[in-house]
Amino acid sequence: MGAGISTNDDHEGYLSYSKTCLDDIPESCISSIMMRLDPQEICKLARVNKTFHRASSDDYVWESKLPPSYKFLVKKILGEEKLCSMTKKEIYAKLCQPNFFDGGTKEILLDRCSGQVCLFISSKSFKITGIDDRRYWNYISTEESRFKSVAYLQQMWWVEVLGELELEFPKGNYSIFFKLQLGKTTKRLGRRVCNLEQVHGWDLKPVRFQLSTSDGQNSLSQCYMNGPGEWAYYHVGDFVIEKPNGLISIKFSLAQIDCTHTKGGLCIDGAVICPKELAHKLKQF
Repeated sequence: MGAGISTNDDHEGYLSYSKTCLDDIPESCISSIMMRLDPQEICKLARVNKTFHRASSDDYVWESKLPPSYKFLVKKILGEEKLCSMTKKEIYAKLCQPNFFDGGTKEILLDRCSGQVCLFISSKSFKITGIDDRRYWNYISTEESRFKSVAYLQQMWWVEVLGELELEFPKGNYSIFFKLQLGKTTKRLGRRVCNLEQVHGWDLKPVRFQLSTSDGQNSLSQCYMNGPGEWAYYHVGDFVIEKPNGLISIKFSLAQIDCTHTKGGLCIDGAVICPKELAHKLKQF
């Protein structure tokens, strides 16, 4: 008979247990869980309640999402004083926005989901043979470039483009691409029109792409340019960063130096360096 009888103490204990809620979870526990989530999931959980919101702003949560080289990047883009005054969450949010440096010729951007570093390089930072001679090259304005201008080749015998940079990259495998187009794009009555009149010579010999790094990595490849009228990413090569938080110098180039024929009608937007696993997302950047 006594088995079905509950005391007042049991009832009070049940009520006390039933009142337990998410607010009772220690903030440190929530932060530890968030360190194992991606940034988008952290931002969603921040809406649960005030405790979750406070935990989502903890410095050590966001430092785990930042690339190891974030201090170098912030100093290069924003300056030393910003590094000391910003929270880690603010730094992450800032690096996920377009950040131009080196006179606006380069841009660093973190992938919002993974926190990996992507670098965009303008054609104005390249060493281009004959670039100062308007008979051969000129810069044209366009909204199709994140840098608002591209280098355009009218006609030349010797085409050689060299890019150089020195930067700290997080550990990982990276790929370099040139962003190129055969033909000059304009707008006519609000519609995109590509002028192909000066495109010639690219089907006779392939373009050579070359990559070298200060730690001895090298790559050489070649391919024919095709698909006039559309921007395309041409793979230059890959390199590996095994020791993060160290400067690495990179040189990469494209060349078509067969002087038996002229080449023309080429637009050079710039180059992209990104983690290999993000290469399929190039058109989304």
